[in-house]
Amino acid sequence: MRRKRFIGHLIGLGAGGLLAKTRVANAAVGGLPAATTHADSSPEWEKLRESLFQSRPVDATPGTVQIIAPLRAAYGASVPVKIVSSLAQTPELYVKRVYLLVDKNPSPVAAVIDLTLEAGQADFETRLRVDEYSHVRVVAELSNGRLHTDSRYVKTSGGCSAPPNRDALNLIGKTVLKLPEPVTMNRPTTADVTVLHPNDTGFELNQITVMYIPAHFVRSIRVSYADRKIFDAELDFSLSENPTLRFNFVPHGTGQLKAEVEDSKDGRWVGTLAVG
Repeated sequence: MRRKRFIGHLIGLGAGGLLAKTRVANAAVGGLPAATTHADSSPEWEKLRESLFQSRPVDATPGTVQIIAPLRAAYGASVPVKIVSSLAQTPELYVKRVYLLVDKNPSPVAAVIDLTLEAGQADFETRLRVDEYSHVRVVAELSNGRLHTDSRYVKTSGGCSAPPNRDALNLIGKTVLKLPEPVTMNRPTTADVTVLHPNDTGFELNQITVMYIPAHFVRSIRVSYADRKIFDAELDFSLSENPTLRFNFVPHGTGQLKAEVEDSKDGRWVGTLAVG
C-alpha cells in the first residue's frame, strides 16, 4: 500500500504534462527546441528531485553515469534507452540504486532498480513510453550515498496513449530470459528478461468500445542467479509494452537465472534459464 501511495503521489506530480501537448517548440541548433539543452532542468524534475531526494545534492558532472537515447524517436510508445555506468560493482564502491525518469510523463518514475554486487556492471537497456517532448533522466545512487545524474531531451509524443497489441492476451505474464552473448564465468555477462504484457497505461482508448482501457502493467521484476539477488526493479507503465530489461550478472558457476514478476492486478509469474 505504501508503494501504491508513493507512485500515486509521483503520478500527481507529472499529470500536468498531458496539458502541454499542444505547445509548439521552435527549432534550434542541433534540433532541440529554442533555449533547451540536454542538461536543462524542468519544473517537473525539480518537483521529482525534491520528492525523491529531498535536499541531497545531485551531481550532474559527466562521467559517472550516462543515459543514451535518441533526440527524435519515431514511435513514442517504444523509445530505446541505455544506461551506462563507469563504475564496476565492487565492495569499495558500487551503484546501489538506479532511477529512470521521464519528466513529463503522467507517471514520471519509470523504474527504480536496487542492485547488488552480483550485477558486476550497472548497465541497463530498455524501452520507454514518452508522452510528449521531455527530458529522460537517470539518477545513480552510489554505495557511499552520493547521487549522480545524466539526461537527454527526447522529441516524440503519444507514448502513453498508443493502443497496445492485444492479439495474444492469453500469453500475458510469460517471462523469457535470454543470453545474447556467451557466458563468461566470474565476469559480467549480458542477459535479457522480457515479460509479455500489454503494460496498459489507463490512457489508451479501445477503438471498438471507445472507452479507456484500465491500467494494467508490470509492477516489479526481481532477478537472481543461483538464489543470489542481482536486482529488484520496481516499475510503472512508463515502460513500453512487453517490458524488457537488458542487464548484467556475474556467474560464479553453473546455476539458474530466475525472474519473478508481479503486475498491478496481483498477477505473478516466474521465468527461469539454466546457465553453465
